[in-house]
Formats: sequence, C-alpha cells, structure tokens
Amino acid sequence: MSTNNPIPRPGSAPKVGATARPARPAQRPTSGPATAGAAAAKRPAPKTPPALVKPAPKAKARRARLLVSKVDPWSVLKMAFLLSVALGIVTVIAAIVLWSVLVTMGLFETVNSFVNEIQGKEGGVPFDLLAIVSLGQVASFSTIVAVVNVVLLTTLSVLSAVLYNISATLVGGIGVTLTDD
Repeated sequence: MSTNNPIPRPGSAPKVGATARPARPAQRPTSGPATAGAAAAKRPAPKTPPALVKPAPKAKARRARLLVSKVDPWSVLKMAFLLSVALGIVTVIAAIVLWSVLVTMGLFETVNSFVNEIQGKEGGVPFDLLAIVSLGQVASFSTIVAVVNVVLLTTLSVLSAVLYNISATLVGGIGVTLTDD
C-alpha cells in the first residue's frame, strides 16, 4: 500500500497536514435482475392529484349602521350645478326635436288652415303660426328656460343642504345601513 493515500484507515491516526476526505460509499452493481427489482421498489410512487379543496363557507354579510350627520354645501353646489347644466342641455335639445317633429307632421300647416278658415276672407292678413313659433324662437326660449333652471336648481340644492345640516344637528341625521356582498 502506498503511504500517499490521504484517506485514513480505520484505527489509524491521520497524518499531520493531510486533509481528510470523506469516504465514498461503495457503488453497487447496476446490472442483473435482483438490482432491477430493488431499483423499482425505491422509485417514488406516481403522484396522485391533490384532493379538491372545499371552498370556505360564505361568511355572513357584514352590516354597518351609519348616520349621515352633515352634507358639505360646496360639494352639493358642484354636483347640483353639473346635473342642472346637463338637464338644461337636454331641455334645449328636446324642445328643438319636438319642434322638428311637429313641423314634419304638418301640425303648423293644419293649425294655419284651421285658423284661416275660422277667420274667413274678411279677416285681412292670413294667420301664420310658423312666424310666431319659428325654430329660432323655440331654441331661444328653451335656452332661457334652461339657464333659469340651472340657477334655480343649484340655489335650491345648496339651500337644501344647509337646511339638512341644521336639522341634522337637532335630530341626528338620516340613518343608513350598509352591507357588503
């Protein structure tokens, strides 16, 4: 045997300055019918799919009872102004569409002929409803109504918010119950 072997033997002391290496396990022969059966026995079993997990039962919906004790008048002013402007635009468009539908139906001509028939030939100048209710006049009138509505609705909304705040200090406010789905 050689003395240069760095692996110490059992029962012998290691040499000074020599590094000890771990002993290698003995390798088994990999051929033969006995080893094939042993290798098959050591293989891990095929993985089975994990069992389906039941979902957690639905928790009861939480409820919170709250009081609306104050409404900010500035936020009410902004929201009321925005909504009343939208309503004003709808008013003007609805008036123009209604006028167009009435003209298309021939209502103004029918009214003109009816009034002229009642008036007779001695009445002088024939009656013309379209001179009184023209598209420009309808659009102008509906725009004026829309602007007045914007001012009134915004003012009334802010006034309502202030009155609500005053009454909520006396009564406590409106109770609201909130739940989560």
